[in-house]
Amino acid sequence: MTASGTALPLTDNASDIVREALAAHAGVPGALLPILHAVQDALGHIPGDAVPQIANALNLSRAEVHGVVTYYHHFRATPPGRQVIQLCRAEACQAQGADALLAHATKRLGCALHATSPDGAYTLEPVYCLGLCASSPALLWGDELHARVTPERFDRLVAESRSTA
Repeated sequence: MTASGTALPLTDNASDIVREALAAHAGVPGALLPILHAVQDALGHIPGDAVPQIANALNLSRAEVHGVVTYYHHFRATPPGRQVIQLCRAEACQAQGADALLAHATKRLGCALHATSPDGAYTLEPVYCLGLCASSPALLWGDELHARVTPERFDRLVAESRSTA
């Protein structure tokens, strides 16, 4: 996005990635979700300018594709921070302090859920079960699971990530 809020055009590389995802799922019933996953896995988000290309290929309206992108929490329309932190919001984690951890994380990172910290380092996302219910609260930091996360442990993870960046 530009400062005026308009979408940036797809780069040649991003356009190639969208075309590859479309080709890989051509003629497959229900291909929209696998295509969106492939695009986001490669680019980190679903660029707005990819939506018409995907809609055209699947004979869907842009509104239908946009609706799926915005409906599912997993998909992002903007690039994430350099590190994505998914904080479990399921009931077991909430019962063990996830709400306090979330409040601490948003204050520490300077961003809310579904947002990126002002320095572009972290994106904070909710997730609704990481399978660590007996060891909650839990979070997924990139590809690494962490259980029994306290605000102090969260601060250590932030400090460690900044020291290795």
